[in-house]
Amino acid sequence: SDVAVEEDEEEELEVEGEEEEEEEEKDADEPKEVPVAKPQETTLRNQFNFSERASQTFNNPYRERGTTTEPPPRGNFCATANQWEMYDAYTEELERLEKLKEKQAKRDSKDDKKGAQRAQQADTPVGSADEIHRIGKPAKIIERMVNQNTHDEIAQDFKYWEDASDEFKGNEGTLLPLWPFKSDKAKKCAVTCLMFSTKYTDMFAVGHGSYDFLKQGNGMICIYSLKNPSFPEFTYTTDSGVMCFDFHPEQPWLLAVGFYDGAVAVYSLRNKSQQPKYISSASCGKHTDTVWQVKWQENDLDNQMTFYSLSSDGRVTCWTLAKNELHSTDIILLRLSPGMEPDPKNGGLDLACGTCFDFHKDTSYLFLVGTEEGKIHKCSKHYSSQFLDTYNAHQMAVYAVRWNKFHPKVFASCSADWTVKIWDHTCSEPMFTFDLGNSVGDVVWSPYSSTVFGAVTDDGCVHIFDLSVEKYEPLCQQAVVQTKKTKVNHLIFNEHYPIVLVGDDRGNALTLKLSPNLRKCLKEKTYSRENEIAKMEKLLELVREPVGEEPPSSAPAEGAPTEA
Repeated sequence: SDVAVEEDEEEELEVEGEEEEEEEEKDADEPKEVPVAKPQETTLRNQFNFSERASQTFNNPYRERGTTTEPPPRGNFCATANQWEMYDAYTEELERLEKLKEKQAKRDSKDDKKGAQRAQQADTPVGSADEIHRIGKPAKIIERMVNQNTHDEIAQDFKYWEDASDEFKGNEGTLLPLWPFKSDKAKKCAVTCLMFSTKYTDMFAVGHGSYDFLKQGNGMICIYSLKNPSFPEFTYTTDSGVMCFDFHPEQPWLLAVGFYDGAVAVYSLRNKSQQPKYISSASCGKHTDTVWQVKWQENDLDNQMTFYSLSSDGRVTCWTLAKNELHSTDIILLRLSPGMEPDPKNGGLDLACGTCFDFHKDTSYLFLVGTEEGKIHKCSKHYSSQFLDTYNAHQMAVYAVRWNKFHPKVFASCSADWTVKIWDHTCSEPMFTFDLGNSVGDVVWSPYSSTVFGAVTDDGCVHIFDLSVEKYEPLCQQAVVQTKKTKVNHLIFNEHYPIVLVGDDRGNALTLKLSPNLRKCLKEKTYSRENEIAKMEKLLELVREPVGEEPPSSAPAEGAPTEA
């Protein structure tokens, strides 16, 4: 019976399971209904449901505080108001109001000026002239500091370099290139003149022009400092090429300049203007041809500054600086030698073309003039009609003539005929003659020795001579340019540092340091004027002809050097 009951229960469970599966299949076949959200019912409140409530608070007790003070002082005043008193009171009030208006107007004007300045500063572009002028001095100091760091090796060589190889070369020496000086604006112009300042040992001027007379243009004067080789301190652009200039010995800010078009001018480095302080014109005796050299001289009897100029028109002219203009006086006219035909360019006049001149260091009235025909004339300021003496110096144009800085009788000359000659102005023949193998552009005496001089040639070489050491050959012959086509035009010595400055026809100025063999006197500091005169005089005695004796015609005088 228990088994039967269990079987019945199993059958009932199976039937119930089948019914449930059938119901689930029906539910899956029928679509499901989506429940819809019923809106929430809002309860309306009774706006007129008002209930009155009342409460009682505690009232604080009242308190009274009082103080007693002294009564203020009183005074009795009485006056009568008249018509004129009323008038005075009104006028005082009007004056006070007018003063207030004036103060307000001043404030408004100051505010307007400040506003205008601010607007101008806002409109002014960065780097304008006003801003540069404000920071000019600090910027210059910073620029020099940067250059000192950039060119530190060159500065060290300038101060401390000594060529140790001089000990093994005998008397020969070398030149060490230091800083090159050049300006981008003067690339196409040649260096026509060089000069160190008479007061500032590190400052020098470079003149730019052109020796190619078919290609003339603007000129330029650049004032450089050894402390800043990257850019000139001052620049002056000229309408004509600069051919020569000279610093005033006592007032170093004055610079006399000669131009290609025949004009002379005086610039003041103190003035910020690019225009010269004085300039010559046709009405005051302007030269009609190129001015080759200018030199400052002593003041005249009226204590007015004067300088001299030499031109291709054959005139040596004295220029006097008046208040607002230049006054000219012709000192001497250079006449052609007998037998020479006058140049038609000079209007058929028998005037020689002057190329260079130099004044004596001790005798102020004595000067030498070199000409294009190769003559050297010894002249005096006191005699305008004739020469004191004439030397048949060279076969071609004389490019430079220089008095010795120590010996009063000796001068040097150079020419396009490749020669440099040393003269005693009391003799008609040269004491020494040196053939340098190329056209010699310039010759300069050393400021520290009476027997040392330098010369430059068109092949780009610098020659340094010391007659007390070697009378026939230079102690140094060195090319200082990179290309063979570049010509070296000018050379100058520095009076305080052992350097020389050379200029070429590409507009470059290069500083060169002398090795110890080329500056023994400067290194040992044993030179003096008396010793240098005695040293040169001893040298001249070896080559002078004995008085009253005539040397054989077939042989030169004893001790006289032949042409190198």
